[in-house]
Order: sequence, then structure tokens, then C-alpha cells
Amino acid sequence: MSRHSHTNRGAAQGPSQRQLRAGELVRHALVEILREEDITDPALEGVSVTVTEVRMSPDLRHATIFVEPLGGAHAEAVVSGLNRHAKFIRGRLGRHIELKFTPDLKFLHDESFNEAARMNRLFDDPRVRRDLTPDEPSESWKDED
Repeated sequence: MSRHSHTNRGAAQGPSQRQLRAGELVRHALVEILREEDITDPALEGVSVTVTEVRMSPDLRHATIFVEPLGGAHAEAVVSGLNRHAKFIRGRLGRHIELKFTPDLKFLHDESFNEAARMNRLFDDPRVRRDLTPDEPSESWKDED
């Protein structure tokens, strides 16, 4: 008789609690590092970066960091600058967190802000707004008496 349940085999599973906790720990530490450290890169000078999410691999050795520059301007240049300095940031991260391994860092632009703006534009379209508002009762049924 098997001890393990096979009911979830093949089902998509989300991140574990351990991955989520480690991701939040890394996110908070990265916010502090980016706020405190002076990273000398033309793409990063004078730019405030929001760390929106950190996704950890199941073994916690790799972290994908989603970032958005304030105002969204020059996002690709900012992400490239962060990836160029990922080893330096990783070194600083190792001093801020208490994990068995300091994860390798990969920075990506967070597209969720662009997607939310696109959805808002869609909802503001008069044709879509017409479909979202309830229909007004027609006056024609009163004239049939």
C-alpha cells in the first residue's frame, strides 16, 4: 500500500510557504540595499526603483526580482543596469539576510503596471463602458398599453 497521495499529480502548484517567506525577506533586504548603496551606473543614477516582487526557486538558490522604475521611464536600461551589478548586490544581500545560500539574482521589468494601465484604458473606452453599465429600462413597453 502506498503512503503517498497521488491525487495532485500533474496539477500546477504555486510557490511553497518557504519560498514566499524567503522571497519577502529578500525583497525587504533589496529595498534597503537599493536605498542605501551608491551603485555607480549611468542607467541607475537618480532613479528610484520599486521592488514589486521576488520569486524564489524551490531550492532558494535563485531569485527573480521584478522591478519598476519610478514613473516607468527607461525601464529596460534600469533593468540592464541592475543585472550588470547583480553580483555586487548579491554580495550586499548576503550580509542582510540569514539564509543558507545567498540566491543568484535576476532582475526583470514588472509588466503588471503596464497591463493595469492597458486594462484601465479599455474600461474607459465608451464602447466597453456601454457594455458595463446596466441597461436603462426602455420606454417603449409603456406605450403598448
